[in-house]
Amino acid sequence: MGGFFGAISKRDCILDVFFGTDYHSHLGIRRGGMACISPDLGFQRYIHNIENSPFRTKFESDIAEMKGNACIGCISDTDPQPMLIHSHLGVYAISTIGIINNLEQLAKTLLQRGAHFDAMTGGRINSTELVAALIDCEDTFEDGIRYAQSVIEGTASILILTENGIIAARDRVGRLPVLLGQNEDGHCVSFESFAYQKLGYRDLRELGPGEIVRVTAEGVEQLSPPGDTLRVCSFLWNYYGYPNSCYEGVNVEVMRNQNGKLLAASEIAGRGLPPIDYVCGVPDSGVPHAIGFANESGVPYARPFVKYTPTWPRSFMSASQIVRSQVAKMKLIPVHQLIEDKRLLFVDDSIVRGTQLRETVNFLYENGAKELHMRSACPPVMYGCKFLNFSRSTSDMDLITRRTMEEFEGKEGHRHAEEYGDGESERGRAMRKAICAKLRFATLEFQTLPNLIKAIGLPEHCLCTYCWSGKE
Repeated sequence: MGGFFGAISKRDCILDVFFGTDYHSHLGIRRGGMACISPDLGFQRYIHNIENSPFRTKFESDIAEMKGNACIGCISDTDPQPMLIHSHLGVYAISTIGIINNLEQLAKTLLQRGAHFDAMTGGRINSTELVAALIDCEDTFEDGIRYAQSVIEGTASILILTENGIIAARDRVGRLPVLLGQNEDGHCVSFESFAYQKLGYRDLRELGPGEIVRVTAEGVEQLSPPGDTLRVCSFLWNYYGYPNSCYEGVNVEVMRNQNGKLLAASEIAGRGLPPIDYVCGVPDSGVPHAIGFANESGVPYARPFVKYTPTWPRSFMSASQIVRSQVAKMKLIPVHQLIEDKRLLFVDDSIVRGTQLRETVNFLYENGAKELHMRSACPPVMYGCKFLNFSRSTSDMDLITRRTMEEFEGKEGHRHAEEYGDGESERGRAMRKAICAKLRFATLEFQTLPNLIKAIGLPEHCLCTYCWSGKE
């Protein structure tokens, strides 16, 4: 995934961007970057690998050297950025968030026109450099961004630092947020709202889908109005958004709590809850869903294990499954009195591959749990996301649901994905029973899509639910 933060001010704003970018570290662990501009030093840029050391540690010495009243920073799980570009549009720095599915095709077209790119390891092309090349096909930044958005298959939000201000563009249908903040000295652009609120900026507004603006210390100028189609990623609230943030006016923590309440209410009204001693959350993002579930059900909430995170990297990000599994195991510290001979119902934000969840379940049984019931705070994930790269499971066959469907019906199983997603259908019940056997759950239930949409509180047509429904 990734996130960005930019600020432009009447004063030096390097520290604002340093802390604002650091507040996006939950969105990626591979690379961090900062670029700024000042009248004396011109453009300055630093990029570091942050896989084994946090962003703020890598950049502490750099910010002592950087000076400027305009600056952008990014956390990236893809390519090194910000890129520094020298073109007919001038010198500028650019960062992007998203995924370009037709990168090779676009690169081939540009190369045929005489463009060239820095070759990365394996001959790959930096996706942010590709976006810059597309923008440079036109005579202005706004025309170039509109052109890039029109030909990119996937998603691209763009942040550009120029000598005349910061240009920000939200992706064409607004799958990802881009928010504006302001204080007495200037303005900022951010993926996460809490990042600028902690720095003393006030909410100004959120960009609409495809909207392009130029931000200066004095104000915000709209370069291109928003489009009519909005498809915000629903997983923002359910999983990867930070609890303090708001997107389209909806707070993440509040949504997750409400979602857990709706999940519990549906089960109580239907089959009823199984006999359980505690409701528990799979940390971190499953916890607020579980608290809502516990409050609605009246079953006590408990934390039967804690994650020791001060020194361990985020295990799901590692390229090696062996490393991910071992790190996940080493993180978990049991509270034996809350596990031994207890019937526990866990709520997780989602069940995707199931690999790490299996490790957690085995850990709990090894420490004396009597029964483990699992509830997913979202519907069964049936389709790998093709619009964003927040998960490694971009292939359908990475998903435990699709693998299970294929075991039942071969390659044709996907034709019945909607029926498998329905817990009241014969196929749906069979899939849940099979996943229970694979992951050692006593019972398994999923949130329904209508309830998830209700918990978010936005109209369904404004939300992207592709990974559950297959509808774009």
